[in-house]
Amino acid sequence: MKFDPKQIREDTSKDFEAAWISGTKYASERGFNEGYPRSLLRLQCGKPHPVFETIQKLREAYLRLGFEEAMNPVIIEAEDVKKQFGKEALAVLDRCYYLAGLPRPDIGISDERVKQMNSYFGKDLSKEEIEELRNTLHRYKKGEIGGDDLVYEVAHSLSVADMDVTKVLDTVFPEFKNIAPIASSATLRSHMTSGWFLTLAGIWNKKPLPIKLFSVDRCFRREQREDEIRLRSYHSASCVLCNEDGEVSIDDGKEIATGLLSQFGFEKMRFRKDEKRSKYYMPDTQTEVFCYHPQIGWLELATFGIYSPTALAHYDIPYPVMNLGLGVERLAMILHDEADVRALAFPQFYAPLELSDRELAGMISMEKTPGTPEGEEIAKDIVRVCEDNGNAKSPCEFLAYVSNLLAIEVRVIEPEENTLLCGPATLNELVVFEGSIVGLPRKDKWEKEFEEGVPTNIRFLDAFAALAASTIEEAIKTGEIDKKDVEVKVKIVRSGADINIKIDDVAMRYITSTKKKIDIRGPAFITVVAKRFK
Repeated sequence: MKFDPKQIREDTSKDFEAAWISGTKYASERGFNEGYPRSLLRLQCGKPHPVFETIQKLREAYLRLGFEEAMNPVIIEAEDVKKQFGKEALAVLDRCYYLAGLPRPDIGISDERVKQMNSYFGKDLSKEEIEELRNTLHRYKKGEIGGDDLVYEVAHSLSVADMDVTKVLDTVFPEFKNIAPIASSATLRSHMTSGWFLTLAGIWNKKPLPIKLFSVDRCFRREQREDEIRLRSYHSASCVLCNEDGEVSIDDGKEIATGLLSQFGFEKMRFRKDEKRSKYYMPDTQTEVFCYHPQIGWLELATFGIYSPTALAHYDIPYPVMNLGLGVERLAMILHDEADVRALAFPQFYAPLELSDRELAGMISMEKTPGTPEGEEIAKDIVRVCEDNGNAKSPCEFLAYVSNLLAIEVRVIEPEENTLLCGPATLNELVVFEGSIVGLPRKDKWEKEFEEGVPTNIRFLDAFAALAASTIEEAIKTGEIDKKDVEVKVKIVRSGADINIKIDDVAMRYITSTKKKIDIRGPAFITVVAKRFK
């Protein structure tokens, strides 16, 4: 099997296509193949984020290899980093985020502060209330009251409203506003290895050997800046193999790397000793894994090695351990043909807007649609009459709908002579082709646009019929139809708005920015008249 960077996405694409076809078929079977109601034709699958899609596939790949999933600690004490990395610890800690917290201030209640609170609350606080406030602040200092509950507890102590307390805390007690965070010795995990030592220390004597664990989770690194290849928060797909002495080797790392990456379509792999030689690995075991990409060439995708016995001894782990780590974002960039990791991870900030023809088609709808069963019948009957009699010579008129209950009749008419009941563009259909929205008839001349593009199943006639039915509904509701006949007509279509077509603003901006076109034009010439009868 040759490597195809799109193969990992094929299943999702097939699901998407199947959902779209299913939705269209559902609508067609119920007589809505003309694009009405639109909601049935919008049935489709959601779209996964490329990083999380890759994470899910990595999880499945590890599980197929017989690994058990684990959750490693995210918060690592600096002392553990020193145990694990030895002389390299300072360099590692320099790249770590240290966690900080706000101290609990010791707040006194002076007579001056009592006067200020009396002024704010519009009452004189009693000695009991002041004592209760002092007790509440003391409990907050001791940690018995959390920050989320402080305002409520103070308000309860003073028998005042929460909002009034918020103002007091900000002005009378500036200690709260001036609190500065104090760093602790706890860090955010910069390498998955930091968590593996802790996990293995807690589990090596609780599970039978061999122990095979994996975790795909976030790591944090204090980069000076983020760029095309670096993020301050990234995902590591890491695993460990723990077994008896002599049962863990470099070959295990090669086998696991091959088994893992081959599931993503990589066939050619190379293994090379890593010159960086991290101290938590045994000498000459740290190995880089390179995979071949037909468009890019050889790429480093993973690193593995055997943990140092010295580092393991700090955690009383008596067995050798092989560890492999893979950068999720790096793999996702290859699978999704993305050159900038920022655009991959945060497309909302860095990636230009890209919409497929299918996505654009989903942003086209009818501005007005009928809201009652009777209105739906009126719309369908208008469509039926125009389809059956559109080429009838004028002057002519055809009864489309009659209701004895509502005492109304709806006709499609053309009073002018020497023309037809409907104009030649009546059956033009909206189709999205190569980023443009066009209204075209289904003729051989336009076969490519309909075959390669995405038809919306909305014709000029369908949109106009929905508008006419909605207008008639409104006239019945307001009583306007009792005063005069209701006439709805369209002549020359110059834009989608002329025939009740709505295009989402996002689609409009995308089409404008990509210099594509919206071409919804043509002579439709349809007239519908609704009237009361006695």
